[in-house]
Amino acid sequence: EKQVFQLRAHMYQARSLFAADSSGLSDPFARVFFISQSQCTEVLNETLCPTWDQLLVFDNVELYGEAHEMRDDPPIIVIEIYDQDTMGKADFMGRTFAKPLVKMSDEQYCPPRFPPQLEYYQIYRGNATAGDLLAAFELLQIGPGGKSDLPPIDGPMDVDRGPILPVPLGIRPVLSRYRVEVTSVAVGRRASPRVLEGQEGAGRQGSVHGGQTGNQAAASLKKTGNWIIPCFPDNHPSCASQDLPENELLHPPLNIRVVDCRAFGRYTLVGSHTVSSLRKFIYRPPDKKAQHWNMAG
Repeated sequence: EKQVFQLRAHMYQARSLFAADSSGLSDPFARVFFISQSQCTEVLNETLCPTWDQLLVFDNVELYGEAHEMRDDPPIIVIEIYDQDTMGKADFMGRTFAKPLVKMSDEQYCPPRFPPQLEYYQIYRGNATAGDLLAAFELLQIGPGGKSDLPPIDGPMDVDRGPILPVPLGIRPVLSRYRVEVTSVAVGRRASPRVLEGQEGAGRQGSVHGGQTGNQAAASLKKTGNWIIPCFPDNHPSCASQDLPENELLHPPLNIRVVDCRAFGRYTLVGSHTVSSLRKFIYRPPDKKAQHWNMAG
């Protein structure tokens, strides 16, 4: 018996992807395969933690079998991550699998099953792990009333992104305003070192910091053999606030790269480090209202 569905792939974010370029970064996009259809997210440049925030809609997906079988054991979705190259074909970075949450036409689209919640899916490159995908998938049966009976896709709509649909409200994370600061960095003696950092996946790219003045660098090198600088001075534009998920488990990692500045504006990657969780570094200012209430009590 033929059943017709619509698949919605809510591709929010990936983290800790494989570095495919010599810069220590990648230009990742995701390709989603389901039955005989496939779609791609947009390409995000120079990041290991892309926030695609993109909804891919697969219309008129035809499946054959009993309705209860479709609900309990739907087909598997294959998601592959690639690095976009300016020359030649894209490079494979990893693969993961998922099963969609199925809604039959006679079911209500309401809690506790719907809307689906974002989950982390482990990405594999061969037998090795190659990052995580944060996404949600739902397979909605199209009943006699057609697609008009499907649950609506609730904004926000981003006119600047053209035809790209963002992940709908109710599925996308609730965001709060954070200020990310790296107070100091120490690097062994090298010629013309430079630090590049980024709270990637937060909707903005990382920043470049050469940071210190010549006197600061010379004093630091003479005293310690290292140069130690504040990576985020108070007036630096990278101190601007960022919107991050309220759920700390969904925070993207902080990636730090050190490069050596060469002639003609070239950079050579010296090393990199990833702070996978910023949870222990989070500072929450005291609640003045609560303090006032306790004092009054």
